[in-house]
Order: sequence, then structure tokens, then C-alpha cells
Amino acid sequence: MQALETQEVKEPTRRSAAAWALELFSKSVLKQRKFKELTAAIGDSAGKRCLDLGSDNGVISYKLRQRGGSWASADLSSETVESIRSLVGSDVHLIQGQRLPFQDEEFDIVAVVDMLEHVPDDAAFMSELCRVMKSEGVLVINVPNLKNTSPLRMFRHAIGQTDEAHGHLRPGYDEKQLRRICPPDLTFSRSHTYSRFFSELVDTAIVFAYSLLSGGHSAAESQEVSKGLVVTEEGMRKFQKKFKLYSMIYPLVLAFSKLDLLIPFVPGFMRLAVLRKR
Repeated sequence: MQALETQEVKEPTRRSAAAWALELFSKSVLKQRKFKELTAAIGDSAGKRCLDLGSDNGVISYKLRQRGGSWASADLSSETVESIRSLVGSDVHLIQGQRLPFQDEEFDIVAVVDMLEHVPDDAAFMSELCRVMKSEGVLVINVPNLKNTSPLRMFRHAIGQTDEAHGHLRPGYDEKQLRRICPPDLTFSRSHTYSRFFSELVDTAIVFAYSLLSGGHSAAESQEVSKGLVVTEEGMRKFQKKFKLYSMIYPLVLAFSKLDLLIPFVPGFMRLAVLRKR
């Protein structure tokens, strides 16, 4: 009886968490584009054992599980693990130390979402990813694209959006660097960049605005963790009126971000790579 009552409490809580996370997702140009890129690379996950690593507040984990398959999730901090667990429930793990908490050759698909740049030993981490993948398994990696100089990057640093503030141990990767840290059993299928100047400028403005709004409030509303700022349900409640105002102008924000289509020749700020295990 007690277990049943606990489950009844957890399910409404999970629905509430999913509702705010999906609402935030629906008004984020970058999160939607990221999910589109990931799902195109992952393909059909139905009937497969899958792992996502580093999915921020958990909305990517939630939406990936809706596509089918048996999914596990993991992240580097207890705060983000709790956020992910509040959305998806079970099979969410905290990564501690060098070794991933999974069996050898457990997964058909592994998606690493904005995590590699946070890991101290990225080459060792890649070897761990290879260990938990099945033969012929697919590895999808989403990382910042290495752009040593750009006006937007300099502007971000000027307003405090530095690599250190986001918990980045390195500014990003180009394809050559990713290839260099790959173990022998992983082979490159393809790599490309996405998310150009206008989309990134929108995101920069939103992060800056949210940081200003949440600066004087409690850590329960916006948490500075090892992966930077994580927006929580409490934070969304606190700024609900402002979020509704932003939602009204979101069509203009979306239209502005689509100006990226005018500069297809410019490398994007994000890189997505697809690898396979031999």
C-alpha cells in the first residue's frame, strides 16, 4: 500500500516536471534544432538498448525515450541527475570517476549531448563509451564546434558567458580533434556543424536575460552546476509572467534565427559527429 501511494505521488510530480520542461523546449530554438540533429543521426531506436549522456535538465532524455527503445540516462552532477529523474523516472545514473556505471557491450545506441567538453580525460571517456557499446553500435556526439575567434564568442566572454562559467574544460572540437581521441574500434561515419550566428545570438541574449533575472534568487530556481546554468521548474514558476511575454514574441525570435539560412557557407557553433563500433 505504501509503495502504491509513493507511486501515485511521483506520477503527478513527473507530469508536472515534463509539462514545464516541454514548454521551455517548445520556445528554445537551439534545443529544438539539437533534438532534430540528434534524432536524424540516431535513426530508429525502437527495440534497442540506448544511452543518453549529458542531457541538461532532462527534456532531451524525455523526448528520446518517447521515440521507443529501452533508454538509460546519466550525467556528471547530482543536480542534473535529479532533474532528469524528475522527468523520466528510472534508469538515471550519476557518473563518478573514470568508469561508466554500465556493463560491457550493453548499448546499441549512445548519444553524448554536450558532455565531452566537460570531461577531464576525454580520450579515456571515449574508450569507456566504446566499452559499453555493442559491436556495430552507433555513437552520436554533440559538442561545441571549435571556433578560436569570432565576434560573438568575444561578446559572450565580455558578458560573462565564458567556457569556465559553462563548466567547459575545453572550448570545443573540430573533426581532427575528435578523430585524435577515438579508440581504434570506433570509426567515423560523418561530422558536420550547425547552429549559426543568428540562432546563437538569440541563445546568448536569452541566457544573459535569465542570468540577470535569477541572479538574486535561490539556487533552487537556477543552479550553477559543473555544466553551467540549469533551469529548474522552480525557476520557471518564478518567472512565469516573463516567460509568457517571451512566448508572445517567440515567432519573431524564431524568424530571426532562420536568418542562418542566409549564411550556409559559415561554419556553425555546434558540431555533431556519428561514429560506429567495429
